[in-house]
Amino acid sequence: MNAPATKLPVVVIGAGPSGLAAAAHLVHQGIEPLVLEAGRSAGASVREWSHVRLFSPWGEVVDPAAEKLLAPTGWTRPDPATYPSGGDWAELYLQPLADVLGDRVRTGATVTGVSRTGRDRIVDADREQQPFVVHVAHTDGREERLFARAVIDASGTWTTPSPAGGSGLPALGEKAAADRVTYRVPDLKDPAVRARYAGRRTAVIGSGASAFTALAHLADLAESDDGAGTKGVWILRRGISGSTFGGGTADQLPARGALGLAAKAAVDAGHADAVTGFRTEAVERDTDGRLILVGEDGRRLDAVDEVIVLTGFRPDLSFLDELRLGLDERLQAPVALAPLIDPNQHSCGTVYPHGHRELSHPEQGVYLVGMKSYGRAPTFLAMTGYEQVRSVAAAIAGDLDAADRVELTLPETGVCGGAGLFDAPDAQEGDGGGCCAPAPQLVQLGAPAVAGAAPEEAPTGGCCGS
Repeated sequence: MNAPATKLPVVVIGAGPSGLAAAAHLVHQGIEPLVLEAGRSAGASVREWSHVRLFSPWGEVVDPAAEKLLAPTGWTRPDPATYPSGGDWAELYLQPLADVLGDRVRTGATVTGVSRTGRDRIVDADREQQPFVVHVAHTDGREERLFARAVIDASGTWTTPSPAGGSGLPALGEKAAADRVTYRVPDLKDPAVRARYAGRRTAVIGSGASAFTALAHLADLAESDDGAGTKGVWILRRGISGSTFGGGTADQLPARGALGLAAKAAVDAGHADAVTGFRTEAVERDTDGRLILVGEDGRRLDAVDEVIVLTGFRPDLSFLDELRLGLDERLQAPVALAPLIDPNQHSCGTVYPHGHRELSHPEQGVYLVGMKSYGRAPTFLAMTGYEQVRSVAAAIAGDLDAADRVELTLPETGVCGGAGLFDAPDAQEGDGGGCCAPAPQLVQLGAPAVAGAAPEEAPTGGCCGS
């Protein structure tokens, strides 16, 4: 491969929100992008949660450079104050953006490996002078080798959800129970999916926005004409605290705060019980085929019909194995970014805008952006990804002044919990109230205290007040 590196495209892996935004910013910088998407269409992963509504409004999920590319086509952004579903986002924004980019976006193209041309990860000699080589597998079985001046990995984490097991490994029996376990928020508007959960007892494992959404959807089903008997069991690895349900009305993204309040309402109404301090060790079947969750402490929960595992996601790094990445040993996020987003250190869920310097690696010219840049950390915003790729595109173009400039203010979550073991069932929180549960147990939460009023005595195993 003898072509000058500057004449080669920048390969962008993934045609999701951050990947397509990266392409738009590269075009703005006069650099040719080549976007490789494993799915059959742009936004393939987003389309898989098309029924879920974003907690960011349209005004915060459209990238400025992308909007400039779309404007000549007559495209207009939907009402900035309204909230799109995943399906809306894909159909009304991501697909039109991919269409504008045209042949720069290739679908059905799975990246299977990235390296330096003629250099595995061991070889130092002239390494930085060699272009990147990208191996691609197409849906028709064809394999291809492409060359790039830089690689931006925006492939996300959607395809690699974390398991139910409390140790980060699948619980014993989890894979065998696959017919009753899902790792996505179910689309209860789909008649077949709705029938699967209606009138059933469902465990929801997780403590983030996805778990809130699932609990709220199950509560809506329970209150519907065809959902009598629907019951949720909310499994938390830690205790109930002042931040368990997010920032509520203090969240600067109101829809994000409302998710937590909806989950709390589901528990308050008796549509779901919460089991705290429970780390799943095994999934067993009873004589009727229902599932019994067994904790690391030996507890066995009452049988459930279905399990929804929403314990986060993790990055697929397998195809980057020949590159020299600098990743945090815990989060698998870039070393400079990890301390800002580490839930072991804080639970604010908001990180100041960052760019190419925090996202760089020992292998110059490689960037992990978007959700993948967060590794295993939660609470990623589309705006964060857009600022990342703006900075990265400027850095690749050699405009370090623009690359280092901060051009974004992120909304606060309304939650900030201090340091400590992230999922400790009895962890004390710093500034956000603490949980005083003496031992993990089943709890039902009462109504929230009125703002400014003295906290009432907490229910057994609940929160001391916040």
